[in-house]
Amino acid sequence: METRELTVVAGSFVGFQLLFKLVSPRLSTVITPGYGRLPATKLTEWNSRLVSTVHALIVGLFCLYILWFDDAVNANPVWGDPSLVKLNVAITCGYLLYDLVLLACNWSTMGDSFFVCHHLAALYAYGYVLTRGVLPYFANFRLISELSTPFVNQRWFFESLKYPRSHRLVVLNGIAMAVVFFLVRTAVMPSYWASVFATFGTEEFERLGRGAQVAWITSCIALDILNMIWMYKIARGCYKVMTGRGGRKPKDAAEKEASSDGKHVNNHAD
Repeated sequence: METRELTVVAGSFVGFQLLFKLVSPRLSTVITPGYGRLPATKLTEWNSRLVSTVHALIVGLFCLYILWFDDAVNANPVWGDPSLVKLNVAITCGYLLYDLVLLACNWSTMGDSFFVCHHLAALYAYGYVLTRGVLPYFANFRLISELSTPFVNQRWFFESLKYPRSHRLVVLNGIAMAVVFFLVRTAVMPSYWASVFATFGTEEFERLGRGAQVAWITSCIALDILNMIWMYKIARGCYKVMTGRGGRKPKDAAEKEASSDGKHVNNHAD
């Protein structure tokens, strides 16, 4: 890994830590007075999700820019010039490391084994991108999934502020969340895997070596299984809201469901 990528990973890790500890509490207090009335455990997750949203917007928009304008990557998806992709992946790796530390420090309230598997699979695959500069198109394509994260987090914010599920903003965000999550994580699967299969047997694919091939394919399979599980949960919740079965529940039941849902159809990077 080059010095530039190491610097970006470290800077990303530190930057998101500062955003979590210093910026989010102050910014959230200004945005909504409800933030100050949350219990300590929810304050931690609130700050975590705000950081997640910032990361998703940075990486997701950068990802679209590369997809639309980086001709070298699009021309050779396996060995194209990875400079911009490595920068984006380095930002994500710093974020994933920050989030793993946060989960470890708050395991009793935020811990989730699915989520840890998601992060480790992503780091395993992205490690090859950063160290060898391989598969830039496919690494960038996976990061499109981050565009669904702001809607997922916004759902949790509404729940924490006790907005009724029948509230117009909650319903609109829920529909947008389901649609965007489907488009960037599920609907793209056939196109993505068609591009993957198209590389099989080519000289570029053979040059990767067995280690990179296994890391690429196995991590993608694991991430897509998780995405399908999360898509099912989101679709089920959206259906309940649209059919009027998702209104305000008794306090204990609502808090239990919010806690269960919050661990974690949450944030993050494929």
